Amino acid sequence: MNDPASWPASAAGKELKQERALRTREGILHAAARLFADKGYPAVTILDVAQQTNITKGAVYFHYANKEALAAAVTHEFYRRLPAIAQSVDELGLSTLASVGELLTRTALALRDDTVMQAGARLQIERALIGADLPVPFQDYTSLVSTWLEKAVELGELRHTTPPSALARVIVAGFFGAQHISWVLHDRKDIAERTLELVEAVLPSCHDALQTCPSAREHWETPSAGTNVG
Repeated sequence: MNDPASWPASAAGKELKQERALRTREGILHAAARLFADKGYPAVTILDVAQQTNITKGAVYFHYANKEALAAAVTHEFYRRLPAIAQSVDELGLSTLASVGELLTRTALALRDDTVMQAGARLQIERALIGADLPVPFQDYTSLVSTWLEKAVELGELRHTTPPSALARVIVAGFFGAQHISWVLHDRKDIAERTLELVEAVLPSCHDALQTCPSAREHWETPSAGTNVG
């Protein structure tokens, strides 16, 4: 009875209707994300989203009560993807320092290539203009980086005068600042390189660990002669 063709007509019709509704909702979300990423929250209208999705404004309102609800949905999807990136890094079994470098690099590449990630980052900047409750920015992400840095200290992989929790805040703030500058100046084309630049500047003892990171290796820039990376 798992084949919809074998179901009673009413049940099969209901299932297909639900699938269409889900596809429409996802289409609206991704259209809104593209518009938020490209134009910014204030400039986007529900009509823009409807036209981008080739549906009526009424259909958009059926799934999302207003533009604020759309922005909240895109932001929540952004924060759903961050732990998925972290999980993919954790599964690699890298050292803790390498995991930090790989996490930041993979996040950078997602921001370069993924519309929802781009929209989520921009909506965080514009959050004061959005009349909806949004998640606290990068809280869990920073906590994960802090946990990995604490473990690196315990294992003797990291020696730093700054406590891991403070160091994590600096790294995450620096990373999302760097991605913003990369976006404004170069449409994020150099975001991976600028991320590795940041990691090496803040965590010089991470240099050797970065060479074990699959994503980082693809965007490696050899430090100039005389640069202290020890």
